[in-house]
Amino acid sequence: MRFARTALFACALLGCVVLAGWKVADPPGKQLQTFADSFLSTLTDDQKSVAVLPYGSPKRVDWHFIPKKSRKGLVLSDMNAAQRTAALRLVRAALSEAGYDKASKIMLLEAVLRELEGEKRNWARDPEKYFVTIFGAPSNTEAWALSFEGHHLSLNFACRGGKIVDSTPQFFAANPGTIMNDVSGPLGKGTRVLRQEEDLAFELVNSLDKAQSKQAIISPKALKEIRFAGDVHAVVGEPEGIPLAELSDKQKTVLKELVGTYVDAVTDDVAKQRRALIEEDGWENVHFAWAGATEPGVGHYYRIRGQRFLIELANTQADAAGNPANHIHCVWRDLTGDFDLPIK
Repeated sequence: MRFARTALFACALLGCVVLAGWKVADPPGKQLQTFADSFLSTLTDDQKSVAVLPYGSPKRVDWHFIPKKSRKGLVLSDMNAAQRTAALRLVRAALSEAGYDKASKIMLLEAVLRELEGEKRNWARDPEKYFVTIFGAPSNTEAWALSFEGHHLSLNFACRGGKIVDSTPQFFAANPGTIMNDVSGPLGKGTRVLRQEEDLAFELVNSLDKAQSKQAIISPKALKEIRFAGDVHAVVGEPEGIPLAELSDKQKTVLKELVGTYVDAVTDDVAKQRRALIEEDGWENVHFAWAGATEPGVGHYYRIRGQRFLIELANTQADAAGNPANHIHCVWRDLTGDFDLPIK
């Protein structure tokens, strides 16, 4: 029964990848409002009391990616099929096709974890244990926000004046980073949900010459985890590592493509806004820093720092089957202030 339910949910989840074909030509903020209203219209009053919180609620900035017994918002498993479809359409409206594909597969990795960890596991590992929260009332004028969160996934969007004005923290993770075992379900052996986030970084760090490596590699040992996990803001010091200006043309292309994998997780217009800010600040000032091993299977970490953004990736933990450094955490932060809240 559990496998059949998971299989049906997987079909619905992955089916939303192709929703771009019917999305209206409204700007992203209006689309998000439309799908938020549509989702809310499917809920009972009791469900709305859980799914909708005041915009000023402290729970809006209470984010994390660790397993939890409960979270803010309405969980997918407490929705009927029509409500889950409406919820997933709402999430899909905020993301690009690539971003939604990652999010959906991260959710399905919970079923992989359930199988690999077996009956003695500490957590339920349920692909439907992801929570939707709307803060405030979806509006063309007033501020409102959307959170979609569960284990290894935290997506946060703030809207004002009918526009998406912030889309961070944006957190994705994968355990296993690479599925190395034969498992049942839609994600087979060899699946790598965050392939580009790792492969491009390895390509870049291993292309550096001796002098460049001395600048870029900030520690022979990887940081165990991304910094600022669960914090409202990422408050950083001076950039570390090597600036893009000191890379070769080919290395610059690789670094820009790597940044693009994070930039392009969200809907196109928002991604364009992110890219425009980087151009405004100057790509030459973007810094790349590495710590740990420069080959897969051994703990490694990197960060990419612009004037107004921070990317971090850590892969130091073993996966559920015991394979070393096969458990990825990665994040995009807004250094002017996540959640559309300026840093004081």
